[in-house]
Amino acid sequence: MSKPAILCVDDEVVVLNSLKIQLKKEFGDAYIYEVAESADEALEIIEEMQLEKTDILVIVSDWLMPGIKGDEFLIRVHEKYPNIIKVMLTGQADETAIQRAKQKAALHNCLYKPWNSQELIATIRSGLAKLSLQNYLDNFKS
Repeated sequence: MSKPAILCVDDEVVVLNSLKIQLKKEFGDAYIYEVAESADEALEIIEEMQLEKTDILVIVSDWLMPGIKGDEFLIRVHEKYPNIIKVMLTGQADETAIQRAKQKAALHNCLYKPWNSQELIATIRSGLAKLSLQNYLDNFKS
């Protein structure tokens, strides 16, 4: 089984590169870092990674993207993969979209562009801790 992954989705390549650099700097080689420039591309990557038996632990997604908006994308992901930690990173999401993502996609957190690197890392760490606790509880019940 391969290393777990963190997937970043944004239509701006400079944002994706910045996220990847910050994540690699913090977490090193502990994870695979995947990027997608649209929700459609991200959905394809998720399917491929599932076939390869690679767990995606966290998705960081922009809201305003061509095609599928971030809240709709995260809701679709949640319907199939409810355990993935979902973070929205946006400069333009409206409150309605954020609330919809919280209710229908179990949004872990919403960060605003320009984001603070420490806040991003803290959000991902808290999401990973929540996931670890959930996995522990699931195994404990079995």
